[in-house]
Amino acid sequence: MKSAFILTPLLLLLALASSAFAANPFFAMDNIARGGPDVAPAMLKELGYDGFGGRVPDETMLPAIKARGLKFFNGYHVLDLNPAQPAPNDALRRWLTAMRGQDVALWLAINKVARADGTLYPISSPEADAYVLTQLRAIADVAQANGVRVALYPHTAFWLARVDDAQRVADQINRPDVGVTFNLCHWLKVEGAERDPVPVLRAALPRLMFVTISGADTGDTKAMGWDHLIQPLDAGTYDLARFVRTLNKVGYTGPVGFQGYNIKLEPREALARSIAAWRKFSAAP
Repeated sequence: MKSAFILTPLLLLLALASSAFAANPFFAMDNIARGGPDVAPAMLKELGYDGFGGRVPDETMLPAIKARGLKFFNGYHVLDLNPAQPAPNDALRRWLTAMRGQDVALWLAINKVARADGTLYPISSPEADAYVLTQLRAIADVAQANGVRVALYPHTAFWLARVDDAQRVADQINRPDVGVTFNLCHWLKVEGAERDPVPVLRAALPRLMFVTISGADTGDTKAMGWDHLIQPLDAGTYDLARFVRTLNKVGYTGPVGFQGYNIKLEPREALARSIAAWRKFSAAP
């Protein structure tokens, strides 16, 4: 009896230590989990992924993913804002309504933001904030009515290009159902490998809803193409294992997605290699 009393807490501590990364669900984006509802859900289930990231306006993947016991995490949507066409449009409203009660997020990338005269605001320009905020609040109101959260998605060369942009906008909206995303490939393209992501991750943490990762190379990443910045997780010279450990150190426990845009491998091979690498990163002390 005495030895059992001593061993049980020890085993509990070991279990907690070994599950340090287990709190991060791992999903694949639809640009690598290809094949549609008849292929991708079964493949992800077989390989051990926790779920899938889709896109607007598709409504077919959610029931197919759920039927495999997986989670449909989000729907990616690129938004162009123009005063002549207030957001959200009918297609986005329909998708938000279709996602009602499914614990899904709208993954929102803001591309072009136009003035009333048709000219575009510069990338990352705070001058557009007041207008963008009115449109985002309108979208978030419809989303909230359907139980959908909004996660801003920084994207290279878009108006919302930087994590700092997403943080600035989300802070001004200041509501718990509107958050931000950290995309590693876009971070490397926009900020460069030399900028330390830790302060940005820490600042974003209260609103950080998603992180996406990919294998990548080091060097002058601002000048690199996506073939160098988006690779399977076991490829590239960038220390991805260290980045994953960094997420744990800053206290991020939310979903992590595999970004696979334009990877030329067959989806199954890229997905299998990447989840094997993820498990290796997750098991590392």
